[in-house]
Amino acid sequence: MTCVFCDIAEGKSHADFVLREDEVFAIRDAHPVAPVHVLIIPRKHVRSIVEAEESGDDEIVPKIVSTAVEAARKLQLAERGFRLVWNCRAEGGQTVDHLHLHLLGGRQMKWPPG
Repeated sequence: MTCVFCDIAEGKSHADFVLREDEVFAIRDAHPVAPVHVLIIPRKHVRSIVEAEESGDDEIVPKIVSTAVEAARKLQLAERGFRLVWNCRAEGGQTVDHLHLHLLGGRQMKWPPG
């Protein structure tokens, strides 16, 4: 089974890109849960943030975060506010086994989230 995010990174599947960087890209979520819902995804396949740390691929994490902030600025959320969410593995809500960060905004966020 192929990874949907790898297919997008390789240009095999369509996505609505917000940003494209060498190591990371940002796309609009196909099933948004907020007015603005963007996924920040590394091009390299890493299953989760746990595997990134275990395999030594954790250097990508700061790049993912900085790309999220860049996307928030581009989408005019930086001043208003936004939420960043990492879902890790099944119980954490991760539905695609490829590391990604959710950028949510465009409305008042509530707490607790889940």
